[in-house]
Amino acid sequence: MSRATLKAGNLREKLDGNELDLSLSDLSELPVRELAALPKATVLDLSCNKFTALPGEFCSLTHIVRLDLSKNQLLHLPSEFGRLINLQHLDLLQNQLTMLPVSFAHLKSLKWLDLKDNPLNPALAKAAGDCLDEKQCKECAQGVLQYMKVMQSEQDREMQRKLMEEQVVKQKREAEQRKREERERELRRREKARQKERKRKNYNASIAAQRPTEKNTDSVKTENHSASVLPTTKQKQRWSSGIGILLWFIICVIILALGSVAACLWTHLHDNSVCYKLNAVSEKVLNAFHSYQILGVLQPPASHQGH
Repeated sequence: MSRATLKAGNLREKLDGNELDLSLSDLSELPVRELAALPKATVLDLSCNKFTALPGEFCSLTHIVRLDLSKNQLLHLPSEFGRLINLQHLDLLQNQLTMLPVSFAHLKSLKWLDLKDNPLNPALAKAAGDCLDEKQCKECAQGVLQYMKVMQSEQDREMQRKLMEEQVVKQKREAEQRKREERERELRRREKARQKERKRKNYNASIAAQRPTEKNTDSVKTENHSASVLPTTKQKQRWSSGIGILLWFIICVIILALGSVAACLWTHLHDNSVCYKLNAVSEKVLNAFHSYQILGVLQPPASHQGH
């Protein structure tokens, strides 16, 4: 019976109270949407079909209380199988299951379980037991739930360990990244310092190169100034020397003249012809001098004449 046939035949016709029997229907795919439309079907029989897997959407049928999946070819159950929190009775007889999903530990309402004739993991098979009667099947449910809780705890610890390892790796990676960034920043700082030092050296070199030129210029200016000043000084020296000689000559002449005049005036040489002429000249000079002084005294100042 195909899924299309199930739709056509209407699952409601197969619903008997709260029981829906789809066993021996040659099903390989499960009509989840159609089953979800029948929330009253809390007892679902899917035994003796050809299921190898159940779709993940099947875990949304949380209204199911009793489920029979025996004598199929199931290789595994959905990872979210634990969402069927109202499930109390589960028959998985004669399938190909080796392990159950960890979420199986969440089936806290499960009271009855049959896992016979499955190639179970040895540890899971030991927890399941034989399940040969009602009591053993109830014990199977309790043992498997306990085992799956342990598995869940181990898985949680493993996940926590992996998370911690990943966190440590992440922290190491971030620390290494920070170190790399710090090294890069340090290299950039050093490179900037080197560039600045090169610029400073180049600047100092350019200043040092300019100083000899300035010194040479100053030397040339000094030499030129010295050269221009030197002739003037020499000329002044020559003029001073000439004037000094001239003054000494004039003084000597004056002294000689005064000596001659004194000799002619107060010695016996005044009758000499030369002294006679010299005395006459001296008298004229003295008279002229006296006349000049008298005129200077008698002559009024220029300012009074103006008035």
